[in-house]
Amino acid sequence: MTVTSGTSAASTTSAAPTTPTAPTTPTAPAPVGPGTAQLASADLFRSVFRRHAAGVAVITASGDTGPVGFTATSLSSVSAEPPLVSFGIGTGASSWPTVSRAEYVGVHILGEHQRELAATFARSGADRFGAPTSWQEGPHGVPVLDDVLAWLVCRVHARVPAGDHRLVLAEVVLGDPAGAGRPLLYHQGRFTALRD
Repeated sequence: MTVTSGTSAASTTSAAPTTPTAPTTPTAPAPVGPGTAQLASADLFRSVFRRHAAGVAVITASGDTGPVGFTATSLSSVSAEPPLVSFGIGTGASSWPTVSRAEYVGVHILGEHQRELAATFARSGADRFGAPTSWQEGPHGVPVLDDVLAWLVCRVHARVPAGDHRLVLAEVVLGDPAGAGRPLLYHQGRFTALRD
């Protein structure tokens, strides 16, 4: 007979009944020690998210002044039906004016061999689409990076205000998941790779 809820039960074939045991009480979590908890602040926020390992993507768009792009660790899948993704972008970012008006964006999943590419698209003032960056104009005029693990072209669905950022929701139009390699990660303020 199966035992559930921390109690035992007599077998239907047992000659003598057994006494049920008292249910166990779950152990309460240990209290937070004095001086360890901090009030919400930008420093606390950054410190916590440095411990969060995230995949690395590059978001691209095309505008009147040419292609723009930036490194994002905030990419998330939102919905499968319809296929929606989201990412955050600061309103002070150099790419924001173009992304704020773009109808389509490119989403690129980077491989561990692309640390320099991730750093280039994260660096302020960098020539992101100059050599050695390899790319081509893709569907709907979206810049598509070469040699990535996977890429999507997405139609922008909404731009939601979120503090000093905008959360962009975009619907997948088409893509290619066939790139070779392992994903690049961002952890503790640096680009890194998976460990086996």
